[in-house]
Amino acid sequence: MSTVKKAVIPVAGLGTRVLPASKAIPKEMMPVVDKPVIQHVIEEAIQAGIKEIILVTRSGKSAIEDHFDSHFELEHQLDLKNKTTILDSVSNIIPSDVTILSVRQSEAKGLGHAVHCAARIVNNEPFVVILPDVLVNNYQQAENDLQKMVQAFDEHNAAQIMVESVPQDQVHLYGVTDCKGVKPEAGDSTPICAMVEKPKAEDAPSDLAVVGRYVLPARIMELLANTKPGAGGEIQLTDALDELLKEHKVEAYRMTGKTFDCGNKLGFLQANVAYGLQHPETAEAFKQFLTEQG
Repeated sequence: MSTVKKAVIPVAGLGTRVLPASKAIPKEMMPVVDKPVIQHVIEEAIQAGIKEIILVTRSGKSAIEDHFDSHFELEHQLDLKNKTTILDSVSNIIPSDVTILSVRQSEAKGLGHAVHCAARIVNNEPFVVILPDVLVNNYQQAENDLQKMVQAFDEHNAAQIMVESVPQDQVHLYGVTDCKGVKPEAGDSTPICAMVEKPKAEDAPSDLAVVGRYVLPARIMELLANTKPGAGGEIQLTDALDELLKEHKVEAYRMTGKTFDCGNKLGFLQANVAYGLQHPETAEAFKQFLTEQG
């Protein structure tokens, strides 16, 4: 049985890339087909065996917590009207053995700071970090990529960082891993010797970009506590991972699924198309509609 049972999900961002849609609602609550982005992400974590979800939040994000709470009036009305399928979809969003907690990030001091805000609840245990802007679609696969990362963490005694190959002209947009020229097959991991944040194309050590999923030992919280502000004057998770590399094995896990960056307009639209074509209620009619659009 895996030792990794907790996930930290930073949801305190302002969502500036999807304004004005995110002006009054959290960007994590924007729907991909019939579920908000954050629900897709939490379902991914639950499938990977996570039992405790820690949301790192701020003021104005209460809609996220409300979504996973019970709604007596709505559920009562659905029950009276015998709308059992819809009732089940809103009353059983998460299993009874999964807990969702939240902590506040009082100031926007970077991803590393956000993760460290959850240190007390993580409580010296290994944990997963999930960036909720990014959906990882493992449609029709028996296991999702996060499950495989957790398995690799346990089997290899190594931190796992999800990566995917990106075009060379896009490496400057990502953190990039240096694996000494080794490029693992999809679904496999390989040791990382260094990481470079947003390198120029000619300086990039590989095309393996970090895509927002991490499985980390408890030690990273101690390192974050002593990490100084870096790029942008913020406390960067990447800087703490560089320190972790000096004393602990860290591996790049090459994903098998497909990512959608719902933190920007194009990625959000692409996710809705992909998931809409996979949803049993919309797939056929939506495919016909897209075909008619030429």
